[in-house]
Amino acid sequence: MNPFDFVTAINTTKKDLIRDSDNPVLAEKSYNPFLTNKALSYFPETIYHANEMNVNHLLENRLQNDYFINIVRKGKRFSKWAKHVEDPDVQCVQEYYKINYARALELSKILTKEQIDLIRTRIIKGGTDVQSKSTGGSSS
Repeated sequence: MNPFDFVTAINTTKKDLIRDSDNPVLAEKSYNPFLTNKALSYFPETIYHANEMNVNHLLENRLQNDYFINIVRKGKRFSKWAKHVEDPDVQCVQEYYKINYARALELSKILTKEQIDLIRTRIIKGGTDVQSKSTGGSSS
């Protein structure tokens, strides 16, 4: 069963997919609390309920699903998942200093734009155009 079927059931249909299934044990195993909490955390009316389940993460999957089905009001909710956006300045700092992303992010906040531009010019890897200009010849 798709983990997002549970989110759809919580938000719109209010059908208990675990108890109403042919195999409740298998349905309970397919329930993913992390994905359900994350999907419900995007909306102001359900974020507190998602946080409550994060606090009570030791509850069984069936109980978490029961809580959401009974407490969240029926409504059409959809949002795109937030995606990680790579910052080219941080990538340049990371490659130049050979450090991990977190350290590069800290360092890029300290460096000025001129320093980052200098780093960018130092890490440029030459291509065919750079080689032909440096040798003084043409490619024919």
